[in-house]
This record gives sequence, structure tokens and C-alpha cells, in this order.
Amino acid sequence: MRMPPFVQHLSAPARYALLAAAISLALYFALSWAWPWQPGRFGGLVFGTLAGLLFVNAGLYPWRRRWRARPWGTAQRWLQLHVYGSVLAFLFVLIHAGFRWPSGLMGWLLLLLSFWATATGLLGVWLQRTVPRMMARRLTVEAIYERIPELVRALVAEADELMAGAPDSLARAYAGEIRPVLEASRPSIQWLTASAPTAAKSAEPLKKIRPFVAEADRARLDDLESILQDKVDLDAQLSLQRILRGWLILHVPPAILLIGVLATHVFAVVWH
Repeated sequence: MRMPPFVQHLSAPARYALLAAAISLALYFALSWAWPWQPGRFGGLVFGTLAGLLFVNAGLYPWRRRWRARPWGTAQRWLQLHVYGSVLAFLFVLIHAGFRWPSGLMGWLLLLLSFWATATGLLGVWLQRTVPRMMARRLTVEAIYERIPELVRALVAEADELMAGAPDSLARAYAGEIRPVLEASRPSIQWLTASAPTAAKSAEPLKKIRPFVAEADRARLDDLESILQDKVDLDAQLSLQRILRGWLILHVPPAILLIGVLATHVFAVVWH
């Protein structure tokens, strides 16, 4: 049987996850049609257990290096199970509850944390694919996050030395419009979009006065524009790396909390 076009473009693990989701939904609808669906009955318990195991597996992802990728063999398999397993786990949470709203605090916590961990995990997949590609395509400077402030100060010092002895018009443009741009870090989420700032925009004051600058000072202008390009690239590095670090805060603490709430829920069910 020919697969739909959108399925043909999926990776093999994504296809397996899609197949597992389809089979699970079919089982749920068949069983819930035959018997009243309850989270505490056999079907609900099976899907609840599967969801818990998949979330625990996802929580073990940071340990893959310490365990030398065992038991899944490679880091790529760990990542695939982490991503697709978490999506399936959230689906299993919904099936476990019978696609009904929770009735108690524990149920709401599990539902909301499951959704949040899964949604931010998918956001992280997109960021991990998008950010490195944008950095490779658009940037000429690569810097370690912690060293960016030091590199910015070095650019300001280089520009100050370059502007020493510059004509009054160029010195005024530098002091009033260029140096503040060099001094201030300007992180922006716009670097994830097509509306990101550019060195050309920052250098507009220089282009306005270029026709009035003596030929001997044109090289000085060219060097200053090059410094501006490096500064814009550093701002981009700061922005993109800060976005990745911020994503970790959005994803990791709620995921850890989810594992804790899940353990409490399992203990309460077994103890009861």
C-alpha cells in the first residue's frame, strides 16, 4: 500500500511513532466502545504505565554519556526515543484519562506538566536544528558565550584607537551614533526571524557622511564598518546562545517536576 506523501518524508523512527500512535488510538476506541473506559481499569492502567515508562526514559536522556549510550546503543537513538517517546507518552496520558479533563489536583498537574514538557521539548528540537544553521549561514564570528562581553570591550577599544585623530564630522558621528551601538549588548529574538538587525543598518550614519569624508579617511570608515559587522555578529551569537539557554530553563525544571509528580501519583495508586 502506498504511503501518503507526508509520511514518505518522515524518518523511520517518526514513522514507527506515528504507527504506534495510530494503533494505540484504534485500541482505545475499540476498547472504550466495548466497555466503559476508566483510568483505573486494565486499558487505562496499561496506557498510564506506558506513559510513565516513556517519561522516565526521557528523563534519563542526560545520563546517556555517563552510561556510554547504553542500553539504546547510540546517542542518536537516545535522542529519537527522547523526542518521539515523549510525544507518544503525552498521547498515552490522554488515552489513560479517556480524553477527559482531570478531576483533581494531581490529574491537572500530570496533564499540564506532560503537555508543557512535550511542547517545550518539540520547541527544543526546532531550536537545535534552526539555531546552528542560522549561525553557520549568517555569521562570520563564532564566540564562546562567556567571552562575548570581553570581545565587545575589545571591539570598542579597537574602534576608539581607529577614531583617534579622525575629522570632526566623523568623530561626532562615531561618538554620537556608532560607539553607543558598539558598547551596548543588543540581544534580540529577531535573530530567529528574517527581521534580524544587520551591520548595514548600524552603519547608516557612516554612509551618510561618507561622501563628505576625505579620500584619506575612507579606509578608516571601511575598518569601522568591519568592526560594526563583528559587533552585530557578536550580538547575534549572544542572542541565539541565550535563547538556547533560556529554553533549558523552560524545559528541564518542569520535566524534572513531572517525574516527581508521576512518582507520587504511582505511589498513591499502588498504596491505595
